[in-house]
Amino acid sequence: MKLQTLRIKVHVATLAAALCLVTPAWANDGRVGELLKALQDAEGTEARRIAGQIRSEWSKSGSAAMDMLLRRGRAALEDEDPGKAVEHLTALTDHAPDFAEGWAARGLAFYQQGEIMLALSDLERALALNPQHFGALQGVGAIMQQLDRPELAWRAYEAVLALYPENTQVRAAMESLETTVRGRDL
Repeated sequence: MKLQTLRIKVHVATLAAALCLVTPAWANDGRVGELLKALQDAEGTEARRIAGQIRSEWSKSGSAAMDMLLRRGRAALEDEDPGKAVEHLTALTDHAPDFAEGWAARGLAFYQQGEIMLALSDLERALALNPQHFGALQGVGAIMQQLDRPELAWRAYEAVLALYPENTQVRAAMESLETTVRGRDL
């Protein structure tokens, strides 16, 4: 149990440092930077469309073979086979360790397997490579919520909303945490 507590403390410290490093969305150059900036003011369907375009851009590794491993990993996740997804995504992270999307996807696969600490580690790696990865931040928030760390979940969710203000899932998660984090109005 002490080892588990130590691991959580290390991950919490790493997460806190990563959340401090989240830079404004428009700090990126290129197409993703333009899309992240547009996401700031987008609403409803338009926001979801832009977020999808960002995810699509993040999914381009620059290598057809690596993109294939990502597609296979995601397909295994859709087929509810996280073990197979981990196999494909581990091959991806081994061969393309600087590709944030591979780490984020494998983090999701580990999460679906119930391997929370492995998921958190991969999401942290994704955020180290891409601090604007709102999906990885959302995953960290969900894990912190599951680990009964509401303040850290709240901070992760705030970071998501700084990048993707229209994220309704994150807003709902924050509503469920609001009383715990902020207390009750008298």
